[in-house]
Amino acid sequence: MAGLGDATRGRLLFGGDYNPEQWPAEVWQEDVRLMKEAGVNLATVGVFSWATIEPRPGAREFGWLDTVLGLLHDAGVGVALATPTASPPPWLGARHPETLPRDETGAIVWYGSRNQFCASSPVYRDHARRITEDLAARYGDHPALRVWHINNEYCTTCYCDETARHFRRWLRERHGTLDALNEAWGTAFWSQRYDAWEEIIPPRRAQYLNNPAQLLDFRRFTSDALLECFTAERDIVAAHSPHVPVTTNFMPLFAGQDGWRWAAEEDVVSVDIYPEPAAGFGDPAGPAYGALVQDLTRSQARGPWMLMEQAASAVNFRPVNVPKPAGVTRLWSLQAVARGADAVCFFQWRQSRQGSEKFHSAMLPHAGERSRGFRRIADLGAELDALSPVVGADVPADIAVLHDWSAWWASGQPGRPSAELDHAALLGAWHHALWRRNLTTDLAHPEADLSRYRMVVIPQLYLLTDAALDNIAAFVTNGGTLVCGFFTGVADADDRVREGGVDARLRRVLGLDLVHEWSPLPAGTTVRLSDGTAGTLWSEDLSPAGAHTVAAYAEGELAGRPAITRAEHGAGTAWYLSTLPEPDALAELLADAAATAGVTPVLAGLPEGVEAVRRGTLLFLLNHRPEPVTARLPAPATDLLTGKHHEEEVILDRLGAAVLRS
Repeated sequence: MAGLGDATRGRLLFGGDYNPEQWPAEVWQEDVRLMKEAGVNLATVGVFSWATIEPRPGAREFGWLDTVLGLLHDAGVGVALATPTASPPPWLGARHPETLPRDETGAIVWYGSRNQFCASSPVYRDHARRITEDLAARYGDHPALRVWHINNEYCTTCYCDETARHFRRWLRERHGTLDALNEAWGTAFWSQRYDAWEEIIPPRRAQYLNNPAQLLDFRRFTSDALLECFTAERDIVAAHSPHVPVTTNFMPLFAGQDGWRWAAEEDVVSVDIYPEPAAGFGDPAGPAYGALVQDLTRSQARGPWMLMEQAASAVNFRPVNVPKPAGVTRLWSLQAVARGADAVCFFQWRQSRQGSEKFHSAMLPHAGERSRGFRRIADLGAELDALSPVVGADVPADIAVLHDWSAWWASGQPGRPSAELDHAALLGAWHHALWRRNLTTDLAHPEADLSRYRMVVIPQLYLLTDAALDNIAAFVTNGGTLVCGFFTGVADADDRVREGGVDARLRRVLGLDLVHEWSPLPAGTTVRLSDGTAGTLWSEDLSPAGAHTVAAYAEGELAGRPAITRAEHGAGTAWYLSTLPEPDALAELLADAAATAGVTPVLAGLPEGVEAVRRGTLLFLLNHRPEPVTARLPAPATDLLTGKHHEEEVILDRLGAAVLRS
């Protein structure tokens, strides 16, 4: 992956979405002046400008964009230039309704908002190609251009007839023959056998449950169809400016795209992060969620990445939109840098006065340049400029958390043992437990090379391919430590339940004979364990075959039977959790397993809520607590943010941070 490369010019990129088409030209000079004052060096331009560039079919009005890019370049502000294809102009939907997506019932999803396109529509693709080609031809060599930004937050799903034709082509490529498809989808069930390719349609609204394998393949297809749109535009801009990196912004932990496949097609991976702490901004779930998304994005990028969007303060899409307390935006921005970001950007630069997002905060709020919000942004820009030594540096991790979109899609369908089982929530719970103990983690595809890690964690992967199972078994056999959660290795790539209920290769590694029965817990209930802790969400009836019982069920139908086991396999160790321990117990168990594997925290002895991350030669200390704390240091160090030298300890302010160089 090429990464940002020369686009950073040795500095962290700092800025946000800039939408000058929403403002009269006299405002642009003021924008440039204030960007310089705030330390902005990157502006994302053109994301939603299709109707401005092409107000009617075939028109090209680039004059305003010429002026804006010239102003930014003269001010030393680089540009992430977007193809505007995320939001087609109304005339396209009005003249070509076949470009509009349809929902599961066949109803048209009309224009009047954004993302109103069918990814399979040849007409949409042709118009997207034309405007991308003209944009790239005009600006591919522009001196302000630092990054190409394709589309925006790809997320549409369509069930129209054109999509059905595209889906059938995709299925032919995947399965080859109709007999193979019928076998893969298990169409003998409920008399669903297909006798002709033309009979196959997307999984539209049905009388009862749709075929699970069809649903799974449609999720894969939809991700691939959108990816085709991205790569088509990527190839156009790359042909005009092969030296400029290309990205598109992911939504955070989004189920709609196979992030591993998409990341492999990008020069640099970027993401939008809007944490949603249910209990407010003092809730540690906010920074823990941010850390999960950041670790995932860094792992997809295999190095530095871009934080393309975050909120300067309040958002506008929750029932109650509370502003961020002073210090939170700075702290979460520094957290992103600590976990590998070489760009810290916002939606958006100037707060809109009209439209659906006029109450979404911005770097320059409605209150203007004298506002506290703008002063905080300017202060952040100055601090980020002091962190240039971190640009391009890696974040070391000895633990990998396995994550896979096909497993997510398959496990989230109806007709499962428990609707309470949520892949993303389990991933978050296990990652949060490791985050609490300052154990830095990568995320990895289950078929990826795991040899660099000491410990691998599987919160829950219902679906595992043969290659993934062999890979995991080899990791343990060769000396690795595995900690595996329940309901894992149950289905193959076609969502076919494995013989024995759980694949024999995984059971062998875990030292289990059988999982006799899955026994999910009713919502909100727990089960006591023999070690004095409690399990939540799930339980299973296990028969060990060499595994040692770490904790047993202490009540109910499974009383006395194993709940948590540990087994030696080859040169490695494998733990199995047939229930979800309560948060403190899960954090303790994972920390113990890590210690046994030879993995130590970045910095031990820190108070709860103080995050420690190493990036390159720098140690980031981030205090997510609402009061000051004192952190003991492993060696004397200088804080790059303040210039102060610290011998044995550093005092972190409320929501404070230090970036230390020894």
